Amino acid sequence: MSKVLGLIVCAAVLALTSDGKSIPARALTTHAPADAPIVTHGVIVGDVRASSALLWARADREATLNVILSDGRHTKIDVVPARAVDDDTALVPLEGLAPATTYNYRAWFSLGAPDLSRGPTVEGSFRTAPPDDTAAPVRLAFGGDLAGLNVCRDAAEGFPIMDAVRAWRPDVFVGLGDMIYADNNCRAIGLYGNAQVPGEFEHAANLAAYWMHWRYGRADTHLQRLLASTDYVGVWDDHEVVNDFGPRNDTRSRPPYTPGAHLMPIGLEAFIDYTPVAVAANTPLRLYRSIRWGKNLELFVLDTRQYRDPNLAKDTDARPKTMLGREQLSWLKQQLVASDATWKVIVSSVPMSIPTGSPPKKGRDGWANFDQHTGYEHELLGVLRFMQAHAIHNSVWITTDAHFAEAFRYSPFPEDPGFVVHELVTGPMNAEIFPNTDFDTTLNPKRLGFFAPASTDAVMSWTQAKHWFNFGELEIGDDRSLTMRVVNTTGETEFERTLAP
Repeated sequence: MSKVLGLIVCAAVLALTSDGKSIPARALTTHAPADAPIVTHGVIVGDVRASSALLWARADREATLNVILSDGRHTKIDVVPARAVDDDTALVPLEGLAPATTYNYRAWFSLGAPDLSRGPTVEGSFRTAPPDDTAAPVRLAFGGDLAGLNVCRDAAEGFPIMDAVRAWRPDVFVGLGDMIYADNNCRAIGLYGNAQVPGEFEHAANLAAYWMHWRYGRADTHLQRLLASTDYVGVWDDHEVVNDFGPRNDTRSRPPYTPGAHLMPIGLEAFIDYTPVAVAANTPLRLYRSIRWGKNLELFVLDTRQYRDPNLAKDTDARPKTMLGREQLSWLKQQLVASDATWKVIVSSVPMSIPTGSPPKKGRDGWANFDQHTGYEHELLGVLRFMQAHAIHNSVWITTDAHFAEAFRYSPFPEDPGFVVHELVTGPMNAEIFPNTDFDTTLNPKRLGFFAPASTDAVMSWTQAKHWFNFGELEIGDDRSLTMRVVNTTGETEFERTLAP
């Protein structure tokens, strides 16, 4: 990809800061020339680790992104171009950072040198992870399903749930997938009868259209404020490309699509253009990765899309299906064995037991078979059996895609009741709500919580929908306990459970 390959030419010279204060994102008042380039969609700092991070921003034209990190004693600058081939986005690798440190940044675009036609400056902050051997409390927020099925940016409130996430002051926010709906539209009047910011797009069938969907979501000021002071981990699911897609199911035949034209490479390019993902130069399309937060937490971020077998294929003992692909599955097992983090949080965009796939006749899209043999249960059971055999405990799976919230405790192997796994399913953050009480029983689940209306038809207004929009929280305390929560748009806790390590 052009952006990923361009990262290697960026020289990073950075200053360490231990200020500890968070600066809300804002454009500073400057005497910028009228023709100066501007930061159009806020600044995002993603995949933050103990000594590195990635800073993302977009300009209104080709320009130069300038970034300063300062602690009042040192000010050093990094520069990287924003190019039209990447929709005028730019990504700055930040290296050599100090762990457990809050960095304040200033970012602006210029037409060449830092002070040549310099645009307004945007400020924000991020905090690096503690060292791997340091136990520290952490707050992780997560959610998915944003601007889907004509439930888009409210004309007055935008994405209101982002303010609830920000009010909790998480250290990390995981955008868990379906952060755009590239195969949907956003009309002036939404599904729930409210006035919306209309999207100037239809279903995305080319790169320019995918970019338009990303710009629409990122234009929300509530989301921008959240990401201005919160470390971000970006994940994709199906609607970043097209419903329930995989590498062998990413074409569509009706207009605006071109029959036989593969959409996954285009959607993936747009995702990378708009998501700061730390990938190696020799594997620029690899999205699965692990992110450590001190002694207490390691995230294992899965790519459930790029390597999967077709949804309609049968999952049998003789020919088990794969969702992860051979290399990712091997990586996951190796990383789990190597990790000494207290809690292993596995980030899967699709749920473990809730049946998904629309329509079902096209096969199951999540892990569960449920009423068919088209899920991916053999691979999931293999992962869990591996974890059991290697005494890998204290795992929590965070998932989305179901459009309602549910929590499970699994005891998948009757001969070993002490081996348990938890799952917290959340969403939608801002999309149509689809309650479903069905779940697969293969993993011997115990339902711990359920947050959804009685039926889809029970939600008749924007006010009602906001009550059911939700996101997830994982909070690890000083005593190493982990508390799971489901929280609604007004910040009310709808489900809570504390787990001891």
